[in-house]
Amino acid sequence: MSSASSTPPWNVRRLPGAAGRVVLVTGGNAGIGYFVAEQLSTTGADVLLGSRNPTRAEAATASIRARVPGARVRAVRLDLADLASLEAAVGSLGVERLDAVVHNAGVALDDPPREETGDGHELMFGTNHLGHFALTKWLMPLLSAAPAARVVSTGSFAAKSERLDLDDLQSRRDYRPKRTYGRSKLAQMHFGLELDRRLRAAGSTVASVIVHPGGALDSLTPSRPPVHVRTTAARLGAAPSALLLQGKHAGAWPAVRAVLDPAVRGGQVWGPRHFGLRGEPRHEPLWDHLTDTVVAARLWEASRDLTGVDPCALPG
Repeated sequence: MSSASSTPPWNVRRLPGAAGRVVLVTGGNAGIGYFVAEQLSTTGADVLLGSRNPTRAEAATASIRARVPGARVRAVRLDLADLASLEAAVGSLGVERLDAVVHNAGVALDDPPREETGDGHELMFGTNHLGHFALTKWLMPLLSAAPAARVVSTGSFAAKSERLDLDDLQSRRDYRPKRTYGRSKLAQMHFGLELDRRLRAAGSTVASVIVHPGGALDSLTPSRPPVHVRTTAARLGAAPSALLLQGKHAGAWPAVRAVLDPAVRGGQVWGPRHFGLRGEPRHEPLWDHLTDTVVAARLWEASRDLTGVDPCALPG
């Protein structure tokens, strides 16, 4: 079915079947990415769980298989902080097409000092944005081989109050961890929107969608040992927060809907229903600063120069 009017109301606890579809989830070994992978596994989809840590990835896949009988999930090695490794990583996926990729993996540092990837990029910007920018380049042939693939980029509510400094994308002059994190996620959101504009201009069948998880806390997240263990003290202490915030299992809902719901369209933003912080996923208006196409285009060109690749460049 192809329209919102011809599909039943969305139910986060009764997902549509997706047998035969192939989905890659970056950072699927923990946090929101884990729950995206777990929930997609209940639909019968083939889920590729991307992680740079094989031990944690295997623990995550074992947890999903224990909770979802017959789950078609497997771990794949993926290090977004190592740009040179991404082409080979995509070549090792062993699939003929990809119906969706959820760009979820992210690094968040709480304290200085500033850190860099092996490529010399600030760690959060280099992993959260540049890594996914370059990965999309290598995934595009697999995405284009699917009938109507989706690139789902995970932003953050923390990006709502930030603005990019295009002259200091790497935070060399003024590094503040929380601000740098918010800007890295804002860059990822600008990228997702600019990607959709460029895909539409090229007549591509691939669509790009933006999601954010709202306020998702570990202390409100159900246990998935050994991936995540919530103590009784943490659960009780977080009870008041549940009025405004939610767990990471619920933070996964917008991304899962963006992958599966035929009513979702490229260029949209999906987030939690209540104040953008908690609740079932809904299509929400673009934040004002995300409508700035000049900033998005300049970020694209800077990202192309920093990574040496262009996700929308024709092969040749």
